[in-house]
Amino acid sequence: MARRLCRWLIGLAGCPYHSRPMPELPEVEITRRGIAAPLDGATLRAVQLGKPLRWPLGIASEALQGARIGHAQRRGKYLWLPLGDLRDPGARGGLLLHLGMSGSLALDAGDAPLGAHQHLALLTDRGRLVLTDPRRFGAAVWSASLDHDPARKLLQGLGAEPFDPALSGGTLRHAWGGRRLAVKQALLAGDVVVGAGNIYACEALFLAGIHPATPAGRLSEARCERLLAALRDVLRQSLQLGGSSLRDFRDAHGVNGNYQGQAWVYGRAGEPCRRCQTPVRRLVQGQRSSFYCPRCQRR
Repeated sequence: MARRLCRWLIGLAGCPYHSRPMPELPEVEITRRGIAAPLDGATLRAVQLGKPLRWPLGIASEALQGARIGHAQRRGKYLWLPLGDLRDPGARGGLLLHLGMSGSLALDAGDAPLGAHQHLALLTDRGRLVLTDPRRFGAAVWSASLDHDPARKLLQGLGAEPFDPALSGGTLRHAWGGRRLAVKQALLAGDVVVGAGNIYACEALFLAGIHPATPAGRLSEARCERLLAALRDVLRQSLQLGGSSLRDFRDAHGVNGNYQGQAWVYGRAGEPCRRCQTPVRRLVQGQRSSFYCPRCQRR
């Protein structure tokens, strides 16, 4: 089961429905920030299970009762919720969470039965954490640690975090050297740097002045440096604005993000470029829409 789960989640990027906006790194990080402090040190009293997601939890829900929740962590678009001090010492570990294409985590004070799209709830002495996912592409799976399967297999192929100080334009240039793959798709692959989902890859390429169809292997180190700086700027701004709420995303307290109103090119096909007034264009790359300005972004 773990092997099939890993293949499915890692392959989610190739899903034909993935052109729909989904929670990207800023939205997942904002979710983490919203739950980390309130739940750090909380005691897990019970687990509510609703309609199953595509994969089972991987542990009996009763085995989690009495666990102490640790500080929520993030790796790429995954959240890790450590659980310790269990009555069964052999069950120590945590839950690896993925929001899929439409999922969200929310804190509330209730214990009512779960709704049609609510699949998991952790009832604690500080409130309830509920995973909602209308399309059921998300996941909540138990792992003994981040170094054990299934967490290990899910995370081992991820590239560097975008704000990792060791990451540089030279890193991108070396990793992409000789690749004919379009730079937009190379960014989305996530094997060199994580966090550049569809929205933010489009935005970063615009700010860096790079056409999304440019082969990644043709970029000089200087252009890679410019692209990395642009990606960091875009992600930083999105974090400040609460992420993007194009469809389903809300933070852990039910608040919409506001980045979408500031987008340079994403979702603006036919509208004038905010810099040069040239109409923004749209092209499809790997079943996803790319938005760019033909004047500001040349190959």
